[in-house]
Amino acid sequence: MSEEAACKAKYPTTPTAETVIVNANGTLANVFVYVKAGLPAAATYPVPATPVVLDQNGCRYHPHVLGVMVGQNFEIQNSDPVLHNIKAKALKNRPFNVSQPSAGMKTMRTFAAPEVMVALECNVHGWMNAFLGVLPHPFYAVSGADGSFSIKGLPPGTYTIEAWHEKYGTQTATVTIAGAAPKTQDFTFAAH
Repeated sequence: MSEEAACKAKYPTTPTAETVIVNANGTLANVFVYVKAGLPAAATYPVPATPVVLDQNGCRYHPHVLGVMVGQNFEIQNSDPVLHNIKAKALKNRPFNVSQPSAGMKTMRTFAAPEVMVALECNVHGWMNAFLGVLPHPFYAVSGADGSFSIKGLPPGTYTIEAWHEKYGTQTATVTIAGAAPKTQDFTFAAH
C-alpha cells in the first residue's frame, strides 16, 4: 500500500491483511453465512431496489465480504484519487473487469445466477481483494466486528446453514426454526 501515497495517507498505521480478522472476543469477522438448502424450490423473493455497494477506498475494497441477490444492482465506486479496477472472477456468472481511473466513478453490474463465492480483485493493486456471495434469496449475513450475524425473516422449517470463510473453508449446520422464537447457531473454524 506504500506505493500509493493517496491511500497510505488514509491510515494512521499500515493496515493488516483482511484474510483473517479475529475479533477481541476470539470470533471471526467476514464470515459469509447463508441458507444453503431447505427453502421451497419454487419460492421466489423480491429483489431489493437498493443496490449493494462496494467502495474502493484507501486502496481496499469495503466491505471485504458481502452478499447480493440474483438480479440486484451491485454498485462499485472509487473513492480514491487513483486508478482502480474490479475484476470479478465469476464461474457461474459472466466475469468482468472494469477500470475506474478517478475518484467518484461508479459502475453498476448484476449477476444472473447464484454463486458462492465470487472472488473480486484489483489488477492494479494486488493486495486488494473481496468476496461476494450471490444468492436467489435474502437469507444471508456477514459476521461483524463482534463475530455475530443475523438472518432475519426465515420462515419455520429445517435448513442447512453454511458459513464460508476465505481461509478456513466452510462449516455447515442443520437448523430448525419453529415459530417466531429466535434461534442461535455457532460455527467453529479450526486454525491452520
